[in-house]
Amino acid sequence: MNRDKDQVVVVGGGAAGMMAAIAASERGRRVILCEKNEKLGKKLYITGKGRCNVTNACERDKFFENVVSNPKFLYSAYHEFDNAAMMALLENSGCSLKTERGERVFPVSDHASDVTAALERLLRKQGVKVRLGAAVKEILTEGLSEEKEVKSRTAEEKSRGAADRRRITGVILEDGERIPASGVVLATGGLSYPGTGSTGDGYRMAESLGHTVKACSPALVPIEIKDSWCAALQGLSLKNVELTMHCGKKRVWQGFGELLFTHFGISGPLALTAGSYYERCKDKEYAVLTLDLKPALTAQQLDRRILREFEANRNKSLKNVIGSLYPAKLTPVMISLSGIEPEKKIHEITKQERETLVRLTKGLTMQASGLRGFSEAVITRGGVNVKEVDPSTMESKRVKGLYFAGEILDLDALTGGFNLQIAWSTGHLAGSHILADIE
Repeated sequence: MNRDKDQVVVVGGGAAGMMAAIAASERGRRVILCEKNEKLGKKLYITGKGRCNVTNACERDKFFENVVSNPKFLYSAYHEFDNAAMMALLENSGCSLKTERGERVFPVSDHASDVTAALERLLRKQGVKVRLGAAVKEILTEGLSEEKEVKSRTAEEKSRGAADRRRITGVILEDGERIPASGVVLATGGLSYPGTGSTGDGYRMAESLGHTVKACSPALVPIEIKDSWCAALQGLSLKNVELTMHCGKKRVWQGFGELLFTHFGISGPLALTAGSYYERCKDKEYAVLTLDLKPALTAQQLDRRILREFEANRNKSLKNVIGSLYPAKLTPVMISLSGIEPEKKIHEITKQERETLVRLTKGLTMQASGLRGFSEAVITRGGVNVKEVDPSTMESKRVKGLYFAGEILDLDALTGGFNLQIAWSTGHLAGSHILADIE
């Protein structure tokens, strides 16, 4: 097969793949972007509830505090293309941005489609050839000649006597078409939201080329709760609440924000983040979540507020007074958990019963029983072992001309735009360095 020396194939048209294609074309490479779906950026359309949380505008140190797996591996990628660079790229491409609570960045329009459209404009401008409905079946390689192999091996590989290294020659599509290339970027995503095309194809191809894939599990995923009362709150969204997770006696995480109750447990930004810490609990059966419904008030302040409410409504029943403290759907649950009769008159309620209401409001406990599956996971934890990838270029240490970007790598972060920034940064680094040795 004749190889086009400066031709690059990017496998996967998601965030990382589009960025890799843009960066590679800017370096003068002839780029073919292969996407098996009918459109680019399919997963982007559902991120941030359809609004697309593009990145997080925090400082560098804060960004790395939010990276859960292998943050040091990202130093070069983030240094070369950080959140400010990504925001500038989109703004300059006609997608205006805004920054909201928690430094989360969204398009001003609140439409994820505007982000994808901006990237598609750049792809067209750079002359990237986009192939939709083009699923890559296999990545083709050949052995390096002894002279080239010796020159290409890193000092680390030489010191540990690495096996013969191979190089990229192209790809084969599912329909049998062969596309010659000197470089390939694997940016096929993970296993989350399989309906968007994330079905683990990249892992299979990486393993066939000698790479190790670390065990994959759903991450940033809703939490299932044992307590039956949770189901009664299905659809209830709470804002400005505080959630704490304990594993046994140890507090492992605490966060402030928004929570959503579902038929199986809890979801929303707080639950998704808590799920990342639940996954790391050694004794998951002892994982307990505590919800503070009034974090702005101390227990004493809350007690005084309840007392004022009670004194103003002494002859009314509890069920007709307590509603001022909670959303309508939550009120009967709180009364039930308190053990106080709903019809009990306020002037009959004891100090101990009032203290029970305070305790429940400041510490509503839930027993976690597990996480939901990949179909509801925002991202995948695990993936291609980063020890087998050069962090300064994203190139494989085992196959010359093979690069990785995005969720396929064993990288993940908390919710808030951090995972998309990982995709942008690694995609840009891979595209910027691919086939650099031909210059």
